Amino acid sequence: MDTRIQKTFEALFALEEVRGLFRESLPTGFDADEEGAFHQQIAKLKAIIADLEAGSGSPGVTKIAGSLDVRSREEQYINIHPIQAAGRLTTEARKAIISYGDGYSTCDFCRKPFRLDKITKPGIVEFHAELAKWLNMDQARVVPGARRGFQAVAGTLVDKGDSVIVSALAHYTEFLAVENAGGVVKEVPLNAKNIVTGEATAQKIEEIKWETGKLPVLVMIDHFDYQFANEHEIAEIGNVAHHYDIPFLYNGAYTVGVQPVDGKKIGADFVVGSGHKSMASVAPSGVLAMTDEWAPKALRTTTMVGDLTKRKFGIKEVEMLGCTLMGGTLLSMMASFPTVKARTLKWDDEVKRSNFFIDRLLKITGSKVLSEYPRKHTLTKVDTTGSFDTVAKTHKRRGFYFSDELSSRGIVGEFAGATRTWKLNTYGLNDKQVRYLADVFIEIAEKYELPVQK
Repeated sequence: MDTRIQKTFEALFALEEVRGLFRESLPTGFDADEEGAFHQQIAKLKAIIADLEAGSGSPGVTKIAGSLDVRSREEQYINIHPIQAAGRLTTEARKAIISYGDGYSTCDFCRKPFRLDKITKPGIVEFHAELAKWLNMDQARVVPGARRGFQAVAGTLVDKGDSVIVSALAHYTEFLAVENAGGVVKEVPLNAKNIVTGEATAQKIEEIKWETGKLPVLVMIDHFDYQFANEHEIAEIGNVAHHYDIPFLYNGAYTVGVQPVDGKKIGADFVVGSGHKSMASVAPSGVLAMTDEWAPKALRTTTMVGDLTKRKFGIKEVEMLGCTLMGGTLLSMMASFPTVKARTLKWDDEVKRSNFFIDRLLKITGSKVLSEYPRKHTLTKVDTTGSFDTVAKTHKRRGFYFSDELSSRGIVGEFAGATRTWKLNTYGLNDKQVRYLADVFIEIAEKYELPVQK
């Protein structure tokens, strides 16, 4: 680890130790021993800062609590991991974690009716309203990941034996949400370009109607899938669902937070997004938004009464299990939100950089793109069987040679040892970084004498 990065972490940790002194003292201030410990810690911090400024000194901390490695991946490297790129915390989110990391920190000023989305300090109630408006929906709730959004909708609409339409590229959590509710998934087939079309969705609905005598109770389709990140005919699919009067869930796990999403324009009854995948938020976090038509069902409040105590909790929403994101998870999402809103307006720039890199990769003879091309997303599935894998066949490190070459040049996030088909994500890289990334791939190819088109 670079000395200055190491010293930065050491300084941050030293400040946390200073913070701990305040937490252990009386509200009236330090006693004599605590005052001495405070000055010792400040002296330690000053020494660390001096080392940080000079880029020298003894190695800093590398472990937390004696066993946890310090995670410095985002500081040391360019990270192209397919599912981590758009979940990197903003600076403001990292500050929020420092301040609100305690478990129930959102509940400092929780008052009746004792529900997360009703808290006004911090402004959680306003945040929920902003989320709904931003997505052009009527109601919004934060949830522990997109999967819990799927679960909430499936739990509302799906009964035992009901059919639910998903994509042939659907994420496993969509399957689990349907199974948990007792339903059965029915997959829409892909066309020759690995795209789900509105026409194919309509045909699937007709098949299900003919086979079961009933219409599906939900259509749940990804805008961009997780396997290829291909763009599917989401608006057309929404129109088809409405033609059959079937509610439509728009899976925006790879769009909400990185590109503009207009739920009503798309024709969505529900919009699900992932905070930790695409909204620069701590995991697990996500968002579920819906129209007013479905809010009374999806956000129904409990009617159950205890048989002995006669207790009832009527304000609590059943599918939310009362409250959802407490503490730093939610506050990281709130702190990142201004940046997230702004960055969605620059989505075209992100896609342009993605295509810049892919164009350069394709100059290496034998490299292919399995996703649709030109790219419409920053997540891409590539095939380097005809290029980098030809080296792996005879290299003593096999496919791991490629990981070695990348990491030695400051690139991480590819599937370790993968040189055939694998995924990467360029989201969040600036022009300088994406050029460097492309140059590294060309440099490695030339080192192993792979043909490169000039």
